Amino acid sequence: MVAKNRKQTGKSPATQTDRDRNPLVSASGKSNVRRAGREGKAATGSHPNGLPGIRHKLGLSPSAAAKLGVTLLLAALTGYLHWYHLSQLFENDRHFSHLSNLEKEMAFRTEMGLYYSYYKTIIEAPSFLEGLHMVMNDRLTEHPLVINTLKRFNLYPEVVLASWYRVYTGVMGYFGIPTKMCWSINRGEGLTPVDSCEGMGDPAYFYVACVFLQNGLMMSLFFIYGAYLSGSRLGGIVTTMCFFFNHGESTRVMWTPPLRESFSYPFLVLQMLLLTYILRTRSPSRTAMVALGVSTLCFMLPWQFAQFVLLTQVASLFASYILGYLSPGKMQSILVTHMVTLGVCFILMFGNSMLLTSFYASSLVSIWAIIALRDQFTKVFKPGIIIWVMQGLAWVGSTVLLKFMLSTVLGVSDDAHISGLIKSKFTSYKDFHTMMYTCAAEFDFMELKTPLRYLGTLLLPINMLVVALIVGRTIQDIVRFLRDGGKTSGKRDNVDEVAGSEMAAKGELVYHSLQLVAFTVLAILIMRLKLFLTPHMCIMASLICSKQLFSWVGERFKHQVLVFAVMAGMAIQGVANLQAQWAIIGEFSNLPQEELLNWIQDNTGPDSVFAGAMPTMASVKLSTGRPIVNHPHYEDAGLRERTKLVYSMYSRMSGETVKSNLMKLGVDFFVLEDSWCTRQTRPGCSMPEIWDIEDPENVGKIPLCTLMAKNSRPHFTTVFSNDIYEVLKVTKELR
Repeated sequence: MVAKNRKQTGKSPATQTDRDRNPLVSASGKSNVRRAGREGKAATGSHPNGLPGIRHKLGLSPSAAAKLGVTLLLAALTGYLHWYHLSQLFENDRHFSHLSNLEKEMAFRTEMGLYYSYYKTIIEAPSFLEGLHMVMNDRLTEHPLVINTLKRFNLYPEVVLASWYRVYTGVMGYFGIPTKMCWSINRGEGLTPVDSCEGMGDPAYFYVACVFLQNGLMMSLFFIYGAYLSGSRLGGIVTTMCFFFNHGESTRVMWTPPLRESFSYPFLVLQMLLLTYILRTRSPSRTAMVALGVSTLCFMLPWQFAQFVLLTQVASLFASYILGYLSPGKMQSILVTHMVTLGVCFILMFGNSMLLTSFYASSLVSIWAIIALRDQFTKVFKPGIIIWVMQGLAWVGSTVLLKFMLSTVLGVSDDAHISGLIKSKFTSYKDFHTMMYTCAAEFDFMELKTPLRYLGTLLLPINMLVVALIVGRTIQDIVRFLRDGGKTSGKRDNVDEVAGSEMAAKGELVYHSLQLVAFTVLAILIMRLKLFLTPHMCIMASLICSKQLFSWVGERFKHQVLVFAVMAGMAIQGVANLQAQWAIIGEFSNLPQEELLNWIQDNTGPDSVFAGAMPTMASVKLSTGRPIVNHPHYEDAGLRERTKLVYSMYSRMSGETVKSNLMKLGVDFFVLEDSWCTRQTRPGCSMPEIWDIEDPENVGKIPLCTLMAKNSRPHFTTVFSNDIYEVLKVTKELR
């Protein structure tokens, strides 16, 4: 138990068809859209300001405005509930409100600590611009290199949050309004008391609160998304219920707030909602395309993995185009939006070459060329399955060829580990960097427990039913098309311009089904990526409320009874899942690391260079400000090679060889962790065994880390040790 005593108060410086299908704004059977021109002018000045004026500008009847208001109110409620849920889970897990500043920083492990360190740098700098200059000319993260971390680490969230924090504390300080409350925490067990602060004036509190607020807003978007896709507010309720009932499979933001996905994924939800609107609308406006581009940019900037998700999106859209559910004109408009967004992202990332050499970038160019040459394809190949297959093969071949050509010309190999990871999934291929990924559980194949959990909450059966109905209708369309001998293929350019076109109406459902398949493949290959699959399954579950798919059920009342029965079935296991989450009660404490960081702070110079396990190095940089040579952001080819040199301490090489490797990097101290020497997540996955793949000559020898734990001389000197950590000083010869 801890005692918490108040210490002080601190201050810190469309069209009618679209409306009929849209549950958010639909009127009861009548169009209220006013024509531009004479009617609009005649109405000028006849409507007051305020809500009636807004309703008039949107072209809504009173009943439609009321329905929109109810929808937004329900969306706001679900957003609030998710924000509260995340905040409570995080607090229950770590007792964050009772942690000292150092403990809060230690709670941000691995990559999280690295990202948070740049936020800390900017808010502690004399000015925002000086802090920005420091992170753009960073000398601490990959000593002795000077790197632009905005280019390398997708740090725009930290830049934005740091600027908000400085503005907030500055304004509050100007008006003399307290922003945090500090307390003295008695930790017991003979430990010294620590100070702990709560409130938005505390940097860590501000950071975490903004993350949870953004993900609360994401849940509001989920509700709107489900309602819009299904054509019913009940669909929005189904979506949010599915998300909550499968919360542990849907997100990990409550355990890992600073990870890139915490900032990036909410914008993907917005982007896919806008894309659904564009697919549904016969002639989407330029504003809609700009909004799609902005949301795509906001999704890409915070996360290096976003390009792979967007690749699956473009591939799903292209498949919809091939099958005739998406017109060439609209497909090209979406492609242009993606291309422009990619270019802007490339500029804002200071020319990050991984963006240009990605499969995503090559795919955009390939699909554009295939659509531009569609007339040539129709001349060479007969309409039907053959031309579909040839277009698909042309896309795959040209994308792969263009990607590797660009990588060779630009000399970029930063994403080579991704190819190795995929290769290892289907073959016996192994190397050091691949094993570093595949030995981690989150990069393994999806475990069997995951689909069983989906079964328990009925999420999997609902999705199978929905997809089966969509596939059935799609197969009927394909058979009808083939029976007609492809006579309608030439009319595909105008498919979206035909009022009430059945193909256009089905297009968004075909896209979402294909996207679900893509996310399923990703999740099966890499378990971590179920964080894309599960939320999309929740979105697809909303379609059980779709009249378009379930008209065969009968009248509206019967349909609603069926939906409520399904929700009741979901709740049986879903409520149990929520109760299991609420029962997680913990308190963060890591005394060995606290001792290590305090020792480094007190006994080493500010220019002392450290090396060690990637997660620990992030904490060393964050809490002590000492230079490090390796860190957990493993996406850079140079960093991977530096880490490999550092991790030779856990190989069976000689002490002299390892010392030479560390001296090449200018290392003064090595933080040795015995667990990294002996830990084995599964057979063949201990660090010495991973090294045996790269260093077969020394197989069978005692690992160097084991020898160092007993006697570090003559190449190193042990200067600190506790139950977990040893600090080895690199013995440097005098010349």
